[in-house]
Amino acid sequence: MGMLIFLLALALLWTSCRVLNWVWLRPKRVERFLRRQGLSGSSYKFLSGDIKESMKMLTGTTSRPIGLYDDILPRVFPFEHQILNSYGKDSFWWTGTSPRVFLMHPEQLKDIFSKIYDFQKLNSPLGKLLVRGVVTYDGDKWAMHRKIINPAFHIEKLKLMLPAFHSTCMEMVTGWEKLMGAQESIELDVWTDLQSLTRDVISRTAFGSSYKEGRRLFDLQIELTDLLGKSRQKVYIPGWRFIPTKTNRRMKAIHYEVQSLVREMIEKRQKAMKAGKPASDDLLGLMLESNTREIRENHGKKNGKVGMSIQDVIEECRLFYLAGQETTSSLLAWAMVLLSIHPQWQDRAREEVLQVFGRDQLPGFDGLNHLKIIMMILYEVLRLYPPVPLMSRTVHKTTKLGKLDIPAGTQLQLPVIFIHHDKGLWGEDAKEFKPERFSEGISKATGNQIVFFPFGWGPRICVGQNFALIEVKMAMAMILQRFAFELSPSYAHAPILTISLQPQHGVQVILRRC
Repeated sequence: MGMLIFLLALALLWTSCRVLNWVWLRPKRVERFLRRQGLSGSSYKFLSGDIKESMKMLTGTTSRPIGLYDDILPRVFPFEHQILNSYGKDSFWWTGTSPRVFLMHPEQLKDIFSKIYDFQKLNSPLGKLLVRGVVTYDGDKWAMHRKIINPAFHIEKLKLMLPAFHSTCMEMVTGWEKLMGAQESIELDVWTDLQSLTRDVISRTAFGSSYKEGRRLFDLQIELTDLLGKSRQKVYIPGWRFIPTKTNRRMKAIHYEVQSLVREMIEKRQKAMKAGKPASDDLLGLMLESNTREIRENHGKKNGKVGMSIQDVIEECRLFYLAGQETTSSLLAWAMVLLSIHPQWQDRAREEVLQVFGRDQLPGFDGLNHLKIIMMILYEVLRLYPPVPLMSRTVHKTTKLGKLDIPAGTQLQLPVIFIHHDKGLWGEDAKEFKPERFSEGISKATGNQIVFFPFGWGPRICVGQNFALIEVKMAMAMILQRFAFELSPSYAHAPILTISLQPQHGVQVILRRC
């Protein structure tokens, strides 16, 4: 009996020491290690770090809109903005027991984006609950998925999707014309329509269906995003996901329903392919065809897993749905906002569109490639309002980054929007809308430095980048062919980060025929 008590006491002592090390000793040790290397930052606070203060500041800043010409950084990332102002670029703060180190120097960014096996994706609890797929994987699994998915986004395959882009954009602009009727102008919140547009495009191009058919899937993803946003602070509490709260039960139910809906679509397509029906030219068909080829060519090789499982395909399809509409709808929305604020650039863009396509011609692939002014505008919109304004990486062992030694478990923050707005990198006009800075391309604008990366950079650059830009150029061209627009007095400027950087209260504009 005495021995049992002794062993239990020993086990309790061992567990207590482990917990103490996790919640206090190790974080303070890491903090001293970072400071010795010249980094500055907030002091570690027991267990929660800076989460409470960060969320409190965010709640405050997002409760009210800002002026059209105000700096958006204090609203979108108030705590990060405060840290960088207080401690400079070489700084850190705390998410729970883990430090977050800012990386803002171009040479650091190049290493991060190039050495993908050293600096891996940060699989946050938030991300795991929302979606997985190629953007969240690392190592051999990432390489295999990327290899299988790449053919679906080849430029020749994207050309085959132009009819879907055409028909979806046409439905939106003709809908606006019908709403306008005989009136000279109407007021409209275009944000809702732009979201519907991009959801319809991804439904048609990814799965050969319409938005109406895929509406349930989108509605579920939107609900899940909303639930996660409300629970953002709690997701960093260990074991939180497994507590059977009302929110957690609902999120679990959404997860299973989404899985079921996507699985049904995939199995229906696989059944058709097995029956001899040729693969469709949508993203799902191209991915399944590529996956079948990968399995056939590598069957029997003793090098681990070959090809994607049905569950893998489900996750990639969920990613198509989420990423395929988030990036493009945000980019289109901010483009319309900025062109409303700067009508001279709207006029120049329209003049270019009419010169290339006229007023009635459907934009074709070759013509879209000749829209230089439109491309300059979109690059500048992506610089000022990047859809993904913050990227993260982590290291699983102590890793060298330039002169720094990064401790295992450290989160590395790549604050895209802060770098895009940095006057030291872009000049005194960094926060101003000046598309002419891209008149000679990205390399000239950036001085060949990695200071502009709205879609990432290096081997892991977004596979859907060309898809998104073709879609946005198509939509902008067809809007500019028919309408002039300006911001309505009811518009409230309120950028907010959900999954992407979005207009919190919509985009109310006054549309006029032109």
